[in-house]
Amino acid sequence: MEQYSVSGMSCAACQVRVEKAVAKVPGVESVSVSLLTNSMGVEGNASSAEIIRAVEEAGYGAAVKGGAKQNGGQTEDAEALNDTETPKLKKRLLLSVIFLVALMYLTMGHHMLGLPVPGALLHNHLGLTLTQMILALIVMIINQKFFTSGFRSLLHLAPNMDTLVALGSSVSFGWSVFVFYKMCFMITNGAVNADLMELYQDQLYFESAAMIPALITVGKMLEAMSKGRTTDALRNLMKLAPKTAIVLRGGVETEVNIEEVAVGEEFIVRPGDAIPVDGVVLTGESAVNESALTGESVPVDKTVGDTVSAATINKSGFLKCRASRVGEDTTLSQIIRMVSDAAATKAPIARIADKVSGVFVPAVIGIALIVTCGWLIAGAGTASAIERGICVLVISCPCALGLATPVAIMVGNGIGAKNGILFKTSEALETAGKIKTVVLDKTGTITSGEPQVTDLLCENGVTEEELLKAAFSVEQMSEHPLSFAIVSMAKERGITPDPAEGFKALPGNGVEASVNGKIVRGGNLALMESVATLPAKFRTEAEALSAQGKTPLFFAEDDRVLGVIAVADPIREDSVSAIRELKDLGLKVVMLTGDNERTAAYIGKMAGVDSYVAGVLPDGKEEVIRSLQDDGKVAMIGDGINDAPALKRADIGIAIGAGTDVAIDSADIVLMNSSLKDAAAAIRLSRRTLTNIHENLFWAFFYNVICIPVAAGLFSLKMNPMIGAAAMSLSSFTVCMNALRLNLFQIGKNENHIIKTENDQERNGVQMDKTIKVEGMMCEHCEMNVQKGLEALPFVANAKADHNENLVKLTLSGDFDEAAVKDVVTEKGYTYLGIQ
Repeated sequence: MEQYSVSGMSCAACQVRVEKAVAKVPGVESVSVSLLTNSMGVEGNASSAEIIRAVEEAGYGAAVKGGAKQNGGQTEDAEALNDTETPKLKKRLLLSVIFLVALMYLTMGHHMLGLPVPGALLHNHLGLTLTQMILALIVMIINQKFFTSGFRSLLHLAPNMDTLVALGSSVSFGWSVFVFYKMCFMITNGAVNADLMELYQDQLYFESAAMIPALITVGKMLEAMSKGRTTDALRNLMKLAPKTAIVLRGGVETEVNIEEVAVGEEFIVRPGDAIPVDGVVLTGESAVNESALTGESVPVDKTVGDTVSAATINKSGFLKCRASRVGEDTTLSQIIRMVSDAAATKAPIARIADKVSGVFVPAVIGIALIVTCGWLIAGAGTASAIERGICVLVISCPCALGLATPVAIMVGNGIGAKNGILFKTSEALETAGKIKTVVLDKTGTITSGEPQVTDLLCENGVTEEELLKAAFSVEQMSEHPLSFAIVSMAKERGITPDPAEGFKALPGNGVEASVNGKIVRGGNLALMESVATLPAKFRTEAEALSAQGKTPLFFAEDDRVLGVIAVADPIREDSVSAIRELKDLGLKVVMLTGDNERTAAYIGKMAGVDSYVAGVLPDGKEEVIRSLQDDGKVAMIGDGINDAPALKRADIGIAIGAGTDVAIDSADIVLMNSSLKDAAAAIRLSRRTLTNIHENLFWAFFYNVICIPVAAGLFSLKMNPMIGAAAMSLSSFTVCMNALRLNLFQIGKNENHIIKTENDQERNGVQMDKTIKVEGMMCEHCEMNVQKGLEALPFVANAKADHNENLVKLTLSGDFDEAAVKDVVTEKGYTYLGIQ
């Protein structure tokens, strides 16, 4: 998608006009214009020159956006987000008010309150009228942008909000000038001053001609201020990018601009400094605060071989790194691009408002003419009829309709970005809230994706170390993922393997090698039964392990069985609580796995999913998604290359941030924290944003449906055009402020206390708290370690640890199992002291 900045747009009708003009350019596949950010996203092979020409012919300006630096160090994108309108509008408003006060003094102060005027104007109705006309003309010149934009749009047969303001003010001014000439004519034909009183008091609208653009300017300024706040999240992301880096060139530390850092170049980061570009740690250890990218406040430990990202903060140690991604390829730049692209796209719900806005202004002009003619036919005076027509023009507000969706989308996207949830398009943000079924890939999503040793079962007379050493010696030469788990545990325990010779992989069975003159074999039950006599207890234990979704590996030395090592892909610590949150949102949760039925059943039961589909091959996932879509919109959450087709097929594809680039590219939403809990948070945010959009659209439609008939006088009410202009100004401001209420939304908090199931049955979401004592926590890392472990328990909804008080507060969602809590705390390396 190529992005452009668009100038000259003032309302939703302008936005629609630009979209229609660009859509007609040959080669343009899709176009989306954002009134909020004054930007346009275009997909297709049309040249930028043709697109810009189409925009200019429609009466607006356009330029290609880019990331090039401007004077002062800001990128063009950041410059585009700066609030340049508010200062201009403030200046315009200040000048308008100065002359408007003088005008109102003459029309209201002197006429109604009897305040004094200069002697030359006392009882001089022609002089007073001429002065009012001059003051009104000055205010209109100050706000000439409304008139140039409005009448230019009218000439292009695409009237917008400025057209309504310009017509309302111009008609008021023109009628008043006509009355002024009439007064002059009466004087020249012998009328006395008293004969002019009725015309002067009842038929002059110079104050309305000036007040209308002035009040609209007030509304525009408030709107600009609130719109500026909606882009704060994106602007703050751009500000995070470091400006310089310290690189090593010829062994010398050199500070250079960030644009000069090349891939492969070494750079250093001292404690407290921001990491300048993405890279890999070469030397050093440190804790890095990645909250700017993930929203997670607890620093992450980094050591040699770990990756680091631009804009994260080095908290403690000295790091030397090698640059792996620079410029627009860094993680931060990709996040900014995703959020920016999402702002440039249009949510489906916005198209409703666009269709209305496209015909709104012409319809209002038509209504104003009908109202004026209707009152004239009904016998009303010309001035009164024109006044009602003017009221209809100035009270109508297409801006509220045009802003209802994009301001809420922008704020919602900003909240997501701050919390590590990236919506690639506005449509993704909208659709996520309508999901009925969530499909989870087991490996890497529900489970960690890295097999680990879970059980060691030794034959009599064999120690765990002896079993692990024999297994390590033969498995160290294998490339099988299960072998890595055994090798990893052996290394953690400091075991040194014996040399192995004659290594053989036995396809479908296991491995064997000669170790210290003996044949050591490791593999499945079939292999073991063929080479040794298997004790009955191991057969029984193996069946029990298999029923738990674990893979039992048997090891023997010659014909002597040494024992069994069970390996499994463990469930992520937050998966159980995350799945519970998804179900609490009324969603059906389905697990996909290539495992056998028994393993799938066990993992599904432990994770708490509603159903599972076992034995699914990579190319079969898409077919499962397709069948589930018969019951409503489906979200697919995955992390691997083989998940990409299913992510594309689903209504919403959600990629775990630690997954493959292919999965992330195929997804609509990216979870930077790699936490399944963020999937529930994304859906909650989407639902809240949708609610906000509905509120905005209701207000925008309700305002116009009520106010236009009132202005037309259908309810026996007579409205002053100035009141109409004030109401129009406040309507857009109200919509923007309502959208900003989204910033108060607690994204990590599940606010559903009454939960609807698929059968529309309701259950109470009441939870209770319990506080336990835990000794040994020393820092925030310890707190996070304990919290994650406890939150993996099925009866713990939330855990909050405090290492200073040695306490952990648990929010329970089921029956408290103290033994399970104690086991988790002990397993994490801390001491459980009981319930407080």
